[in-house]
This record gives sequence, C-alpha cells and structure tokens, in this order.
Amino acid sequence: MTILVTGANGNIGRNVIDQLIQRGANVLALVRDPAKADFPASVSVVQGDLLDPDSLRSAFHGVSTLFLLNAVVPDEFTQALIALNVAKEAGVKHVVYLSVIHSDRYVNVPHFAGKFGVERMIEQMGFSATILRPAYFMNNELTIKDAVQGYGVYPMPIGSQGLAMIDARDIGEIAAIELLERHNASGAMPLKRINLVGPDTLTGTDAAAIWSAVLGRAIGYAGDDTAAFEHNLRNFMPGWMAYDMRLMTDRFISDGMVPEAGDVERLTAMLGRPLRTYRNYVAEIVQGATA
Repeated sequence: MTILVTGANGNIGRNVIDQLIQRGANVLALVRDPAKADFPASVSVVQGDLLDPDSLRSAFHGVSTLFLLNAVVPDEFTQALIALNVAKEAGVKHVVYLSVIHSDRYVNVPHFAGKFGVERMIEQMGFSATILRPAYFMNNELTIKDAVQGYGVYPMPIGSQGLAMIDARDIGEIAAIELLERHNASGAMPLKRINLVGPDTLTGTDAAAIWSAVLGRAIGYAGDDTAAFEHNLRNFMPGWMAYDMRLMTDRFISDGMVPEAGDVERLTAMLGRPLRTYRNYVAEIVQGATA
C-alpha cells in the first residue's frame, strides 16, 4: 500500500517526500502536471486535481495513507472536502493533515477558519488521523530577504506577543514520522493534534535583532501597521489574499503564535535532535545556502 502526498511540488510537500524516501516508504506524488514533476526515480507520480473527483478516484487507487495539504486559495475548503470524501470512498484509512496553529482561535481569518472546518470533518469522518498545526514558517523570510538587506528594515508586522517560527524541513520530517507511524500501524489509531513550533518565540524586535546580528549592521523593526502591509501585498497578490494576510497579522499582534507547555520538548523527542533555529535559518538564506 502507498502513501500519497498532495501539494507535492511545494516546499512542504517536497520535504515530506524527501523524508519518506529516506525512510524507505512507497511514495506517490499527486501533481497537476506530471511533465513538470521532478522527483527521485523511486517516487511514483500521478496526475490529479483536488477539484476533480474523477482524477482523485484514480489517484487514490491502492492508497492507504494520505498527506493532505491545501494551498491558500479561494476554494481551499472545497478542495479539502472533496479530497477527504473521495479518500473515504476509496478506502484510505490514515490521514495526516497540515492545518495551522490556533485554527480554532483565529476564527475571523479565512484560511485559518477553513482549516479548522477541515479538522472537524476529519474527526467526524473517523479517519485514523494526525492533525499538524504549524506556526509561522521561517521559510517565508525568503520573500523579505532583499527588503531587509536593501532597506535595513524587518518589514513583517508580527507584533510583540511572539511567533514560534518553524523550519519547513522540520515540518516535513515530523509529517513523515507521523505518516509512517499510522501507515505501519496494525489498526486505527486515535486522532491527535500536534502543534509544530520552533524552539524560540520571537517578536518583531527579536527578529530584527537576529537579522542585525547575522548581517553585522543595524536592522530596524518596521512596526505593526497591518493596513500598510496589506497595501504592499496587493502589488503581487490578489486583493482577497492580501486582506486574508492582513487579518492574520492582526491576530499575530493581538494573540501571537505561542506554543503550549511541552510543545518544544515533544517535537525534540520526536526528531531526536533540537529543532532548527531562526538565527541559523537567517544565516543560511543570507549565505544562499537554502531555499
């Protein structure tokens, strides 16, 4: 039986696939265009679209375990519900779903609320499932690297409550561990939720200070103007998405993304090593050592 990975061409999906391959798993990558797929020879590729039930019926043949990741798009919720319904019909037993931390609290943020709805459906449908709830991805900092270096300002309005940023490589490894635990289980396992966090909870001022230390020059924090942040995002993304991101940063400022007691220790034990740090990640992207 096979583990199918959706979102296979994305950063998280590629990390999940890499980790599964390292562990000898039989992996199937779901992609819209197989001609553009570039995976190791051991990975099977299947064409599919999460809005096309027929393509999913074909893709899910022989699949027992599903890694479900949905991009932030207007029909994200519909994609997830179609995928889960078809998976159930096809006899898929196990699901690892990439949700988001505080999905049950950021109720006014569209892509958070949608993910919480998917969590509820997974629970009610009776899958043997793990729901992964990652905090802010360190890898998002790639999009602001040039702005930080060029203007001397850390531009993300992340506030003073703190974000427990996590590296996508750690997400991929934890997801692979959970997928294989369920895939290899003799029967159904209880549903569980896992907060995915980094080792440090950082404010905007903290992030700017780390960039300062890595670059060897002063980097300031731009502040908490989420309206200006939305306005800037509209230059390279649709208005609905820019507004969604603004609502998210509003909740960063009011609530933060703060781990629960024991989260860091739990993840460290799962990985058998320390979680990757924000400082090291910033150093890597400044040196061009990661993507």
